[in-house]
Amino acid sequence: MVENKEEANQQEEIKKPDSENIENEEEINDSQENTDTEETSEDENTEEDNLEKEIETLKEEKIRLLAEMENLRKRFEREKVETIKFGSINLARDILSPGDNLERALDALPEDENHSQSIKNLIDGLKMVLKEYKSALEKHGVKKIEALNQKFDHNFHQAMMEIENDDAEEGTVVQEVQSGYTMHDRLLRAAMVGVSKKPAAKTEEPKEEKEEENPESDSKEST
Repeated sequence: MVENKEEANQQEEIKKPDSENIENEEEINDSQENTDTEETSEDENTEEDNLEKEIETLKEEKIRLLAEMENLRKRFEREKVETIKFGSINLARDILSPGDNLERALDALPEDENHSQSIKNLIDGLKMVLKEYKSALEKHGVKKIEALNQKFDHNFHQAMMEIENDDAEEGTVVQEVQSGYTMHDRLLRAAMVGVSKKPAAKTEEPKEEKEEENPESDSKEST
């Protein structure tokens, strides 16, 4: 009987460490599970952050792309309008020369002389052609630059000469050599003009020179 009791005690002692080991193992497993859950939660948070960042970048790219498309549309519309307005600028510049020659021919004709009826009819026809020519230019936005008696403006005028003039303020256009034109407020051809300047002041001759020039008067005074 005594031996049986000892064996039972020994078996209980053997069982006790097994239960303790089991408890330790459970604690370890629980701690591992907690760490695993924490790691998975951290991974999920990082994934969410990355997704939010990607969404923000996509939004910014979309906004930038929309802005670029709007700028392209506005630039296209502006270029379209400018092409319509200034597409014939080279043609308009080229046809100014025949109009200048026609004006010069009419200005060269003397008005006081008695011309024959055929010559008068020719002159009247040329004037009508010139009038129609100018109206066609204005219809397409080509206007003559008013230069005479205006202040010289380097944006629209090209100075060809300086003319002494007391009546006009210095820097005023007093002569127009060739007419200038604009097309829809853009310079088509600058006006060639003469600009006024004050005449140079006359310097008085010194008295000594005058005395040398008139020696006879001096001799008469001495006699």
